[in-house]
Amino acid sequence: MERKDTINLLKKYNKEEFHIRHALTVESVMEYFAKKYGYDENFWGLAGLLHDIDYEQYPEQHCQKAPELLKEINADDDLVRAVCSHGYGVCSDVKPEHLMEKILFAVDELTGIIWAAAKMRPSKSTKDMELSSLKKKFKDKKFAAGCSRDMIRRGAEQLDWELDDLLNQTLEAMKSCEDEIEEKLLEIN
Repeated sequence: MERKDTINLLKKYNKEEFHIRHALTVESVMEYFAKKYGYDENFWGLAGLLHDIDYEQYPEQHCQKAPELLKEINADDDLVRAVCSHGYGVCSDVKPEHLMEKILFAVDELTGIIWAAAKMRPSKSTKDMELSSLKKKFKDKKFAAGCSRDMIRRGAEQLDWELDDLLNQTLEAMKSCEDEIEEKLLEIN
């Protein structure tokens, strides 16, 4: 698949900058983890980029409409499975099995909390955020209330990681790719 085709598909079904930024964020975070653990950065990134392809226009069919939309770019079965597995137990019965699927499941909601916390900082950045600050925001159920702490905890459990390890690794991933995300956002607009 060509990147321009995946970006065009993303933009076809996602108009709000928030959703596009989230897709680019999860793409970059997944690329970070792929590199860290020795996997295909492109494939992991595509799963991150397209994981919410159906969410904006079809929220009531999230993870169920995705296979149909992904056919438009001839996505292979592994990519479709990965996209659908990130909603396991909520809107999908596809259980994350591969390390990539488990990480996607775990970081999806977490990246939202981290961005929300970054926006509240004077710097508006993740780069100077400490794990202790993130943990305080994570514990505050009213902060970024739409981001499911239960999904994040379940994600850490599926990975056999301590919650703090998941929080720290994802924060480090976002710190490392924050500038790249902004560049990608400018490129596709």
